[in-house]
Amino acid sequence: MVPFHLWTADVYEGSPMPITSYFSVVSKGAALFTLMLVLFRVFADQPRVWILTAYSLSITTMVVGNLFALRQQNLKRFMAFSSITQAGFMMLGFVNSEVLGMSTIIYFMLIYSLSNLAVFGVLSIVCNATNKERMDDFNGFYTTNPRLSLVLLLALFSLAGIPPVAGFFGKFFLFTAAAAQGMYILVFIAVLNATVSLYYYLLVVKAMFINKNESPIPTLSVSGYEKIALSICVLGIVMIGFLSTVYNYVLHVSG
Repeated sequence: MVPFHLWTADVYEGSPMPITSYFSVVSKGAALFTLMLVLFRVFADQPRVWILTAYSLSITTMVVGNLFALRQQNLKRFMAFSSITQAGFMMLGFVNSEVLGMSTIIYFMLIYSLSNLAVFGVLSIVCNATNKERMDDFNGFYTTNPRLSLVLLLALFSLAGIPPVAGFFGKFFLFTAAAAQGMYILVFIAVLNATVSLYYYLLVVKAMFINKNESPIPTLSVSGYEKIALSICVLGIVMIGFLSTVYNYVLHVSG
């Protein structure tokens, strides 16, 4: 989160893809759950002390992450600022000190993890085979690798919060948690930032499906383990979005 984000883009770009994936999911999840325990358990009786901080961090992190993501061409750096933006969205849950806030954070983190792992899974396959990781390199990617393109499409749609994939419901629950506390200005700012993020996620989709390329990335072979991992991510992204039981479960827990 801003202002502790300055290391992220350089580390993402300079690290091997598995390490970058680890930073984007595992380390973020560990930090998030630790913060939840500290705020919702240790300081549960003093929400006014930290809710204003969460409010401010949410806005600054979303705005800064979006502004820098708009100008990225390296996909590792792109995903770094995307990760920063998503951290800002997660802070929406912290402005609600009740059970609803905690349940929405956990739900969103699950969706974010599956979506991010799917993106980095595809990027890892491409980078290992071709050493290419710029957005322009993915021009015409669908013509030679349609299945990988569809996996990346679903993952990006989930991160952008486009229905009916799971990311839409994750953001919806976060907006609901903030609105339940009467923080409508924060929700409005978050919706604006979600709209901006939709633009730069679609830039990658445009590169894969619309932009022409006389020499696109060649057809890549995918190992059995990679197919299983990507299949789990895709099933999670799709099924969590469609299964109404998940929605009922969140409402039940928060109630």
